[in-house]
Amino acid sequence: MVTSWVDEARLTVSGLDPELFEVETHQAASAASGVTVTITATYRGAVPAEARLRVSATLADADDPYWLIPGLFYGENRPADNGRLFPRFARTADEPGDPQRFVSPAWSFRADRAATPAVFAWGAAGGLALAVDEHSPLGLTGIGFAHDAGTALVHADFPYVEAPVSYVGSQQPATPLAQTHLWQPGERHTVEVCLYRLPTDRHAYAPVLRERHARSAVTPLKPWVGVAEAAELAAYGLHRWHFRPDPAVLLETAAFDREFNDNVKGLGDRGAMHVAWVSGIPYAHALLAHGRRRGNADHVAAGAAVIDHICANLAPAGTFWGQWTADRGWGQSWTPVRGGLHARTLAEATLFLHRAVRAERAAGTPRPGWLDAVRSNLDVAVRNQRADGNLGSLLHAADGDVLSWAGAAGLTWVAALAEAGDLDPAYLAAARRGGDYYGRFVHEEFLHGAPEDVDLAPTSEDGYAAILAYVALWRATGEHRWLDMARRAADWMLTFRYSYDVTFDEHTLLGHYGFRSRGADQASPSNQHLHSYGLICLPEMVELAAATGDPHYLERTRENLACFRQFIARADGDFNAYRGMASERYYQTACFQAKGMLLTLSHAWSVGVLLLGCEAALNLPEIDW
Repeated sequence: MVTSWVDEARLTVSGLDPELFEVETHQAASAASGVTVTITATYRGAVPAEARLRVSATLADADDPYWLIPGLFYGENRPADNGRLFPRFARTADEPGDPQRFVSPAWSFRADRAATPAVFAWGAAGGLALAVDEHSPLGLTGIGFAHDAGTALVHADFPYVEAPVSYVGSQQPATPLAQTHLWQPGERHTVEVCLYRLPTDRHAYAPVLRERHARSAVTPLKPWVGVAEAAELAAYGLHRWHFRPDPAVLLETAAFDREFNDNVKGLGDRGAMHVAWVSGIPYAHALLAHGRRRGNADHVAAGAAVIDHICANLAPAGTFWGQWTADRGWGQSWTPVRGGLHARTLAEATLFLHRAVRAERAAGTPRPGWLDAVRSNLDVAVRNQRADGNLGSLLHAADGDVLSWAGAAGLTWVAALAEAGDLDPAYLAAARRGGDYYGRFVHEEFLHGAPEDVDLAPTSEDGYAAILAYVALWRATGEHRWLDMARRAADWMLTFRYSYDVTFDEHTLLGHYGFRSRGADQASPSNQHLHSYGLICLPEMVELAAATGDPHYLERTRENLACFRQFIARADGDFNAYRGMASERYYQTACFQAKGMLLTLSHAWSVGVLLLGCEAALNLPEIDW
């Protein structure tokens, strides 16, 4: 019976004085092996009282637990040697708790930090999960976990508490955030939790998250503009605000506030361009493709000029440089390692450069210099590949030697190599070896290392890289093992995608404009804000849906594109931006800035991935976007 394992999980209600509160619980079966538990509390005290209710469940035989809070916590979450501080789990038997360095065996968080408010725990014999809604009648909900003497505990708080400290984006811990509810005599409230029993496979989160998404996805998203209009706006914004002709670059940021930017030392417009990732080739390719489709000669010329500039300035190693800056010219990536070039950035530039080469050839404009740059970068990647398939995470600009093998940053090379198999069979062979090596990260449910700015943290960008890689291998080989890897990678990526619409105060910018967060991705546990980078793999997600016959991937991708057709400036002055601008950050929780705020910088990549996604969608007219 369903109650037997719920009893075994020792579901308990705490925090309410039993002499002052009457508590009733009821259970009912739900989908995905879950049980819905309702808890009704009635306050019998004579005077108002502050109180918080906690519902917890226990998992035995969990000496070495694995945790998952979607978008927020993955396993230990932060590798011990990661230089950037944010919440990390450590068993007290292995590492003393140190809240001042965000290290603890127990964590509690406000629910809106999670892409789906749920907490999962696995032990030796299986796992369990506890899921809640963002809000209850008692206020903003909280979720968390604790570990003690081989036992894992997951819990939900009504309303939330954050402990042992709060992480708000700073390297210094903040005072714990917390709420209580003021109960009036005779007041009665009901809260709900869903409890799920899980098999040993950590991927068992997938059906639970699908069920939670289905509960939330009942209100249609309301994008401000259609796909074609969004493409027009994004192309205009990329060209007007980010393109500079001499030398031809796409500046990484452009300030909404032009008065502030133009009259206070140019603050806001960043005089820099990475070759990919936060600027560069992927978005120049998008601008070029849009210009070809729309017959806009200025956009064609600008996109081609940026790519020409990057390809004409390779590093001595034969790869691209990491970035160009106005004061230093071409140089290394953001890594502090002298001469270091980040593999994911180089590989992404190579992947989209090859796509631009093919598109230009189809348009009757061969680009031999671009193709030479593709080959040069890929040859370095193949030369460096270890026998086990690892392609390296950090390369030296002088000779291309690998400076670091840690993490999965090299996974994007797999996509670039697989798509270039027609140029040289050795490229596809290297892609296969790489796909096998990085598959361990997918199966361990801990992909990490893709972005340059958060070291070896798990991020949504690692999920995008894995989807690009394994769909490319499936496309190139037709081997179903790669399709299965792509499916698992997509499920992991979707743990970062908000499955519900966060509640914003009506007086905030996001609340006033009615921004809906469903379809947006948490950037990472370190960077807790919503972003649009998932649009970079829109065609791969569509292809995955078709190849697996699973419409869920298409539905989540449609939501992703619909979400970011909000807040693309339709005219000068729209949400205090200029026409065609799009922010990088949407603040859905208390991290970096207040919940409901918007970063007032347009980014080349945030405009660029919207343009990439829209152009890809327009090439798929059979889909109702």
